[in-house]
Amino acid sequence: MLSGWTIFAAAFAYLLLLFAVATYGDRRSRTPDAASRGRPMVYAMSLAIYCTSWTYFGGVGLASAQGLEFFGIYIGPILMFTLGLPLIRRIVSLAKSERLTSIADFVGARYGKSPGVAAIVALIALIGAVPYIALQLKAVSSSVKVVVDFYEYGFGESHAFIDLPLIVSLCLACFAVVFGTRHTDATEHQDGLILAISMESVVKLLAFATVGIYVVYFMFDGLGDLWLRAAENEHVTAALTHETPIARWLLLVVLSAFAIVMLPRQFHVTVVENRTDGELRTAGLLFPLYLLAINLFVLPVAIGGLIAFQGLGDSDLYVLALPLAQGQPLLTLISFIGGFSAATAMVIVECVALSIMISNDIVIPVVLRRNLIGRGEPHEDLTRTLLLIRRFAIFFVLLLGYAYYRFSTSSAGLASIGLLAFAAIAQIAPALLGGLVWRQANARGAIAGMVSGLLVWGYLLFLPSLGVSDNSGIASTVLGFLLPGATILSGEQADPLVAASVLSLMVNVSAFVIGSLSRSTTNIERLQANIFIRTRPQLERAFRGSKTKVTVRDLKNAVSTYLGEERTERSFHTYERQLGRWLEDSAPADIALVHFSEQVLGSAIGSSSARLVLSLTLQRIDETAADTSWLLDQASEALQYNQGMLQTALGQMDQGIAVFDSSGNLTVWNRRFRELLDLPEQVGQVGFALSEMIDILVAEGHIAASERRAILDGVMNFDQPFQLVLSGGRRIVEVLSNAMPARGFVATFTDITERVEADRALKLANETLELRVAERTAELTRVNKELAEARAAAEEANLGKTRFFAAAGHDILQPLNAARLYSSSLVERLGDTDNHMLVRNIDSSLESVETILGAVLDISRLDTGAMKPRMQAVRLDELFKRIETDFAPMARAKDLSLKVVSTSLAVRSDPNLLRRLVQNLVSNAIKYTNSGKVLVGVRRQGGSAFIQVLDTGIGIPPSKFRTVFKEFARLDEGARNAPGLGLGLSIVDRISRVLGHAVDLQSVPGRGTSFKVRVPVEAGASGKKAVAPNEAVPVAEPLRGLRVLCIDNEPAILEGMRVLLSGWGCEVVTADSLPAVEALISTPVDPPHAVIADYHLGEGTGIDAIDRLRKAFGAELPGLLVTADRSAEVRALSESRDIVLQNKPVRPASMRAWLTRLASLEKAAAE
Repeated sequence: MLSGWTIFAAAFAYLLLLFAVATYGDRRSRTPDAASRGRPMVYAMSLAIYCTSWTYFGGVGLASAQGLEFFGIYIGPILMFTLGLPLIRRIVSLAKSERLTSIADFVGARYGKSPGVAAIVALIALIGAVPYIALQLKAVSSSVKVVVDFYEYGFGESHAFIDLPLIVSLCLACFAVVFGTRHTDATEHQDGLILAISMESVVKLLAFATVGIYVVYFMFDGLGDLWLRAAENEHVTAALTHETPIARWLLLVVLSAFAIVMLPRQFHVTVVENRTDGELRTAGLLFPLYLLAINLFVLPVAIGGLIAFQGLGDSDLYVLALPLAQGQPLLTLISFIGGFSAATAMVIVECVALSIMISNDIVIPVVLRRNLIGRGEPHEDLTRTLLLIRRFAIFFVLLLGYAYYRFSTSSAGLASIGLLAFAAIAQIAPALLGGLVWRQANARGAIAGMVSGLLVWGYLLFLPSLGVSDNSGIASTVLGFLLPGATILSGEQADPLVAASVLSLMVNVSAFVIGSLSRSTTNIERLQANIFIRTRPQLERAFRGSKTKVTVRDLKNAVSTYLGEERTERSFHTYERQLGRWLEDSAPADIALVHFSEQVLGSAIGSSSARLVLSLTLQRIDETAADTSWLLDQASEALQYNQGMLQTALGQMDQGIAVFDSSGNLTVWNRRFRELLDLPEQVGQVGFALSEMIDILVAEGHIAASERRAILDGVMNFDQPFQLVLSGGRRIVEVLSNAMPARGFVATFTDITERVEADRALKLANETLELRVAERTAELTRVNKELAEARAAAEEANLGKTRFFAAAGHDILQPLNAARLYSSSLVERLGDTDNHMLVRNIDSSLESVETILGAVLDISRLDTGAMKPRMQAVRLDELFKRIETDFAPMARAKDLSLKVVSTSLAVRSDPNLLRRLVQNLVSNAIKYTNSGKVLVGVRRQGGSAFIQVLDTGIGIPPSKFRTVFKEFARLDEGARNAPGLGLGLSIVDRISRVLGHAVDLQSVPGRGTSFKVRVPVEAGASGKKAVAPNEAVPVAEPLRGLRVLCIDNEPAILEGMRVLLSGWGCEVVTADSLPAVEALISTPVDPPHAVIADYHLGEGTGIDAIDRLRKAFGAELPGLLVTADRSAEVRALSESRDIVLQNKPVRPASMRAWLTRLASLEKAAAE
């Protein structure tokens, strides 16, 4: 359990931790390298000061009643740091160039450095911050009270006498005084304070996430269980179904977008504490992610609280109440520290920012006018006075917040108090944004707009929050009169906050415009408008000058009053180094020095008060001056033009330029100088020593420590250029230094890396050219050899594949041939017996296998190039007769009309391959035509003949034209109509490519297909028969008595041939080798009438056997060569010896036809 004193001890320990972190940050900032490490991350996390106890406690409370409305105030900041980042970058740039210290200083500087404008902005910021600070005090007080009341012990009754919010206020005031008011120069970075704020951002995020994880995964069984329980709870359902009007959503987005820039604390951390543009880029990524992360568990915690407490109790404190109710003291303490961190971070930075505005824009102008003008006393050192004013202002602001907390309506929620502050800060927006875009805007309009808007806000929102009056209905009534169509802003359903905020901003903008148009702008207002709207002043006004009696000593006295002697002397010495000469204290001050003094003074007391101080100084010294502010206008105008011209000129150069004084300290430089040397941002400051720059290069590893002295001497050598080698040669910079007339020197830095590398490469190329030529020649020789070897290997592999297919085909076809012989014999022997159909089916199946293997072997030979075409004249009439003879029975079987158109054309082609091609086309046409006809013909066009095969079949879709030519590719409808393997068109494609005959396909699904083969015409040639048609087998004349010698080294085939031929009536003699043939010749037997021989006989060939037999029995002995070898060489050999060739498996009908023809010739010769 936790006692009240434990809570106090934890809060006090946390404040001590803040002190320690801030102290460490201040000490760390004294080392530039250490301070720059991690700075972008620290800067980005410091922006999360936007997430106060409103986020930590109030967001859950708002989500418990109004669902997702809580996220509205985060959409604006996310949009500003993503889409609106260029605007933030512009504001930061203007603030840095003009050395502006606060939002009041920024707006006042835009309107001619008007003290009145700055004071009004400071007043609005103060009034708007008071409710916000009260919100934080309320959150801390309520969180302590809920813990103490829960445990009711350990704190005793004494807690009633302790005013916790007051104690917290005083502690936070002390912290802000110690770490926020160390310097009068408000532009100096408060590194310790920012580091502490960044740490607090991490603490509150981790604390809230810890509570959220506990609620989701320990109180409930994950998100799924949480949502299931939520759906059954009426309080959760009411919250989640709450409909926020679109007008309120828009207002939340707009107000939060204004607040992220204009809240005093946000302007301070975003603008004043920014060092580089890189920090803004990092913030543009991390800050929106942080806002999403810290709100990730808001809705789950709110739902958990509604389920656990059934809508009872203060929903703002669910983050703390849930761990308490679950008996988790450690988690309760973590949750308390997170909320305490969220509140304290905001209060500390807000008070520091407000103290600067109060001192610079409210107190100092009043003191100046009452003391300096009335008494005319000489200047004294007011630095301590200035710091005291800021310290008292911090206590004053916190006490105002405490008073508002005590006297405001206690029932007001945290979110409502926060929105009240946002609406107040929004009154600055028209003057700030209008001043960035509208040149005619002036101080009168800015003051009129902000004062009128603040009065409307105070009457409609601030007074009701104190319980003084209830004016909630007035705004909607007025808007209903002004905007009768805008029902969301008027009537009974109108949101008082939306109506009051819109009305106050409308009044503000109207007064701003009317006030600005009521008079013309002054010189200084036009000058400042040119700066803020990025327009260069006119040349004729830029160099007007005026002499006064003001001396250098007078200006030093005025500045030292607020900055101190030491800081003033250091600033003026820097100016003298830039100028290149020393200034005598008694010498008259020129325009440039007056402007410089104003800027330095503005860094301490603000631009408006700085202008007032110098104006009063001029009046006191030169009482005859008619218009002292005129001189300041001229100073600002001249310096603005000169600096703009110089910076523009230097910024456009590709070379880096740096000017150093006689002591080697930097006075003038351009952006390219830092880029070339890769120097950090802090180097871009006047007075930075050259030796320190070289030390940075050594520390970052760009150069070696041993080179330090040589580089320093090289840069300061005016006789010849010096090459600075950085990062081990990755960048080479040429430095050319020249002495300046008024002491010091100017150095130009040129990147010559590419030139040096080119020279180095050229030199290396010349040195290694011969070697590289030899290497490349050797490489080329090696590659050529490898290519030759690869080609030979490929050709060998191709040849090997061809041999493999031939051998495999021979081995497969041999037994198939034997089986076919046996089946044919059985078919004829069984006749009309019961087993006749069974044997006929076996024979048919073997014939199908024969066809498939033949097609596969043909494809392999075509792919490997083993099938060489023998181009010659081919008569198409003979080809067409063979086609008609072969396919007429097949067409009649399907009741189709096969029409072949006769022709007398002769073409140049391979007769056998052309026959195969046309046969496949006609076979496919008949297969896939169910009714109608198939037409085969030829047309001549010039020197080409187009053989056409047309059908009225099922057709082919155009998308499948390429597919049908692939092996084993069959269309679904075709597969249903006819059996097959899909090899026919694949063979057609390969034959056409071998012959060089283009094949054209045209088809319409459901109407038919047309194939067209283009063949060159053979003019004046009679042609050769494509193939003699199969002779009809004369069944009536048996082969009885015909002696046939069969030669084969396969016993099964010999036996099959014997059985088949014997069945036909032949006298069969067999031999299984050449020696067996020789033995047969030497035996006194009757010579054979015909010889049937296999080509491969093991120890010889069938052609050799036939030659031997012809030599023995006569050259006219007929021979039939039967082989599985389908090569062109075997075909050529058989034709040269007048031997008929048939491929295995042998078709019995073809063999019988050949034998029958021989028998007829024998019979005719015998007669």
